[in-house]
Amino acid sequence: MSRPRRVPLKPLYTQADIEGIAHLGTQPGAAPFVRGPYASMYTARPWTIRQYAGYADAADSNLALRRALERGAQGLSIAFDLPTQLGYDSTDDAARADVGLTGVAIDTVEDMTRLFDGIALDRVSVSMTMNGAVLPVLAAFIVAAEERGIPMTALRGTVQNDILKEFMVRNTWVFAPQPSMRIVADVAQFLGEHMPRFNALSVSGYHFQEGGADASLELALTFSNAIAYVRALRERGLPVDDVCEQLSFFFGTGTDFYTEIAKLRAARLLWSRIAGDEGASTAKSRALRMHCQTSGWTLSATRTQNNIVRTTVEAMAAVFGGTQSLHTNAFDEALALPSASAAQLARDTQLILQHEMGLCDVIDPWAGSYMMESLTARLADRARAIIDEVEALGGAFEAIRTGWAQRKIREHAAAAQMRIDAGEQVIVGVNAFRAAEADQDEDNDSPACLAIDGECVRMQQSRRLADVKLRRDDRRLRATLAALTRAAREDNGNLLAATIECMRARATVGECTRALEAVWPRHAQDTSDSPHAHETHVREDVQWRAACVEVARLREKLGRKPCLLMAKLGLDGHDRGASVVSSALKDAGFDVTMTGLFASPMHAADLAAQLAAQERCDVIGVSSLGGAHMPLVLQLMRELERKGVRAPVVVGGIVPDAHACALRDAGVADVFAPGATMHAIIERLVQLIEVRFSSQHAARYMASSAFASLATVPSISCSLSSPNKPMRKVLKSAGSSH
Repeated sequence: MSRPRRVPLKPLYTQADIEGIAHLGTQPGAAPFVRGPYASMYTARPWTIRQYAGYADAADSNLALRRALERGAQGLSIAFDLPTQLGYDSTDDAARADVGLTGVAIDTVEDMTRLFDGIALDRVSVSMTMNGAVLPVLAAFIVAAEERGIPMTALRGTVQNDILKEFMVRNTWVFAPQPSMRIVADVAQFLGEHMPRFNALSVSGYHFQEGGADASLELALTFSNAIAYVRALRERGLPVDDVCEQLSFFFGTGTDFYTEIAKLRAARLLWSRIAGDEGASTAKSRALRMHCQTSGWTLSATRTQNNIVRTTVEAMAAVFGGTQSLHTNAFDEALALPSASAAQLARDTQLILQHEMGLCDVIDPWAGSYMMESLTARLADRARAIIDEVEALGGAFEAIRTGWAQRKIREHAAAAQMRIDAGEQVIVGVNAFRAAEADQDEDNDSPACLAIDGECVRMQQSRRLADVKLRRDDRRLRATLAALTRAAREDNGNLLAATIECMRARATVGECTRALEAVWPRHAQDTSDSPHAHETHVREDVQWRAACVEVARLREKLGRKPCLLMAKLGLDGHDRGASVVSSALKDAGFDVTMTGLFASPMHAADLAAQLAAQERCDVIGVSSLGGAHMPLVLQLMRELERKGVRAPVVVGGIVPDAHACALRDAGVADVFAPGATMHAIIERLVQLIEVRFSSQHAARYMASSAFASLATVPSISCSLSSPNKPMRKVLKSAGSSH
């Protein structure tokens, strides 16, 4: 049985579907490179098996990296924690809850030295997912290698340095778009002159897909950004061929198997044409090289072993699409950082595909397929039309400034969520083919998750930072940081070169960032959701309509719309979940206020208190994907209690089962795991608000002189004064038999 797809497929393709397609008959290694950037592809050399890794401190991550290399990885992709990505030192108050949780904490050259201890940086390719704080982090890497006797010219790898997509979807920016583009260009220019084996830009489509974009939009936004980078570097007088040769690309592969293969083939077709239009003339500059990663968003938090199958098929799509390197996600990553055994299985998946399944024996086996060639051409044409739309707006900068790109992604995300909620898009074990009730406990057993003690990492980093600061030459440090500030203010000199001098003087990542903040304040950007994105897709869904009826009934009881504050706490910038839920709640009839990104618990509590005073805070929702939910939510609860805000708190996102239990025990009313449907979330929120509304009326009733004696009944008093108790505990304490 076919299922609804974001890119519809025909049940039967014939020769008529490929008539007039220009790229038919072309060869791999030759323009337009649809069949691959190299003539021999995997028959001469398989794709590179990369391991995306990093957690806690540098020593812990070093062990994981070395183990990965020993057990089959051929290149390393470094995951940095959120404070590092956003240019904060681990000791910064803004970073407190997030240190070491989503990646490795890097504050100094010493951290980078420990991260790569025992790893041959002149022989191992290193990819760094770094954008907003690219200057100090890349500089620390260069200095660490230099002090080991490895010159810049010998370093191999890629730095992502793709800041425009951060403003569109991932949100780990530091400075505004214009100064950020100067940083991108300075990095690219420096690497082009001094590090010829290091790619200066990895233009990312992966995060668009994870944010909700379909294949055509993912391609279009990726190449719109690439066009902006090429033009910015060309304006500096850099040869177009040199610029394009420095670029690589990064795509995600999801569960639409045929579409994902066609997408990667279409990407090469598009880039060959785009690079040519921008003036590139050499084969190397027009041949797109890519890294791929299987989708994180498609991983399920229930029946997690099903993710092994999903990841394997997604990896096959990347291989059939002709990727040059690949990272396969671990099956337990929907719950937490991957365990060692799950990471090993992810690597082994690629080794099996390379060495057991024969996937390297034939170059582009899909060439000539009626379906695949038709789909490749159609995706390319659809993406080209969206690129032209972006160009008509004025390019990627205008798409960001006007919010056009952000709105498009959120609309696609909302549509995808509604297809899942309605059961139109099947996810085995989540919205279809679920185990019988008696088997649920056995089937939903969660694997052992890797636990990170962020506070312990923070304390270790604090001691190391103090030691570095004690031993450095403060006079030299101040001079180099002042030079970095001048280079930014006067638009004179290369910023990466200046930052390298700072790191040689033992500046920290945070100090370099603050030196730039003296000229360019930290950027703030509106990340509000797209209203009415859901109603368009689900107005006929029975469960959605029933949930909306419940909201309407609650509204009549309250005499106003039910109100929710959506809080995005800490440094986690992934806002797909918060945006989709907020949009759905608005369409269902809620009044939703959002804190915006990077809110502190204190700020969220202050806003909650202001809204409560206006009777606009019936429930508080916290969205968490960065792993810092425990300290942030518990601090929020304390702040709410201190301010006398009685609204129940709910949490949604990636929360391990043990953490969910602990949060409930601490008073959180409910925890919504990935896979929770919008109508189920809405129904639960309605229940919580009704309990709170009833408790308020009962409290006023008991406070009256006629019924004051009833206030001595402890079970009722307890249940009505504890809005954040889980529903089952509230009902039990109130004596309910349900």
